[in-house]
Amino acid sequence: MPVPLIDLTRDKAQLAEVEAAVVRVVRSGQYVLGPEVENFERELQQYLGCKHALAMSSGTDALLAPLMALGIGPGDEVVLPTYSFFATAGVVARTGARPVFVDVEPRWLNVDPQRLDDALRNCRRPKAVMAVHLFGAAFDTDAVLSICRRHSVPLIEDAAQAIGTRHNGRMCGGDGLCAGWSTFPTKNLGGLGDGGFLTTNDDAFHATCRLLRNHGMAEQYKHHSIGGNFRMDALQAAALRVKLRSIEKVTEQRRENAQRYRTLFAEANLLGWAELPTDTDRHAYHQFVIRVPQAQRDPAIAHLRQQGIGCAVYYPIPFHRQPCFQHLGADPKDFPVAETAAAVTLALPIFQGLTEAEQIDVVGALKQFVR
Repeated sequence: MPVPLIDLTRDKAQLAEVEAAVVRVVRSGQYVLGPEVENFERELQQYLGCKHALAMSSGTDALLAPLMALGIGPGDEVVLPTYSFFATAGVVARTGARPVFVDVEPRWLNVDPQRLDDALRNCRRPKAVMAVHLFGAAFDTDAVLSICRRHSVPLIEDAAQAIGTRHNGRMCGGDGLCAGWSTFPTKNLGGLGDGGFLTTNDDAFHATCRLLRNHGMAEQYKHHSIGGNFRMDALQAAALRVKLRSIEKVTEQRRENAQRYRTLFAEANLLGWAELPTDTDRHAYHQFVIRVPQAQRDPAIAHLRQQGIGCAVYYPIPFHRQPCFQHLGADPKDFPVAETAAAVTLALPIFQGLTEAEQIDVVGALKQFVR
């Protein structure tokens, strides 16, 4: 039987709860912001242990709003890893600021602290660092935060893939000035469409971002700043409230799936061929990304897909090689880890609801390919 990369419809009981929540919103007549969104924000604050949560229209907007709140614009520089989903770099460019790319470290493919420090030393107008908790593994927040303080720039955490992730015993997202999160449907906490949220422990910063979320409007038709339409729909909030109740279970299921892969790869004698992701304090496994020999990566993908097994590459083109950033003049030789990762990584199914039999099929197909 085919094995999907992700299946969002397997938890029928939860789907029924989501449907009931959607009907509740439809009947309420309150479709944008309102009580559902406010309750979702309170529940996020409790789960993440943060002072403020601000529900937003997307994870991208949850990263854009902080840059706007900081007044970042043309002539400014924001330092970020070259290996991530495009929004991390795209929001910086949208403000008119210059994204400064740095290479990632080889273990979890998160920002390399030493490279970050070097980049900040060479910047003329550094205004922020945006570091990413990639694939559900935390970056070294202690090291990165220390570097940010040394250079007097705020840290924005891109936590789009990090719901449920812990670092040094604490939930991710609370170390920097703020964190931007995504609730795109395929995320571990996924809604019924685009959505996201921002978290911060800074009262004034929260107030500024809250204004920006609704066109800078504190009272009707009176605009104190120029913001955007970054509001969350009540339908999304209602669905996410249902899903948030089971996020700990989701995290543990994904971690169990990751451990099962380790056992299956060992039993299949594939650990000499593939490098599996290592665990962290609590890796949430938004993705289970292995590394295989470069010459065999694309043929392995073709073989898996021929067998009906879902797989993907995150991310085949680092920022420094994106056509829209060629004017920045980055040299690929300055990003050896990201260059290698783009050529050898392969994501396998890891979603909650994935069965042991399906994982056996995935590993069996890879063993057949290697043999």
